[in-house]
Amino acid sequence: MPKDYVRLTQPLVRDGGRSGELRPATWDEALDRTVDGLRAAGERHGPRTYGVFSCSKATNEVNFAAQKFSRVALGSNNIDSCNRT
Repeated sequence: MPKDYVRLTQPLVRDGGRSGELRPATWDEALDRTVDGLRAAGERHGPRTYGVFSCSKATNEVNFAAQKFSRVALGSNNIDSCNRT
């Protein structure tokens, strides 16, 4: 790996919108912001905002769980997998 790359050891959050500076945060804060952002997107644009991708190499149970999560938890029918290619 080139020397100019730095490995992240903790989550970073941005204050002040997209142009704000990144700063270190706790995992709880980073996950809370993620949940808030996903919730806001769903409220603003509806459940079709979300999509789930699954893999044909996963078990049927895993693909079923992904489908169920997409439809029940997210309210979206947008689910796809690589097995159709």
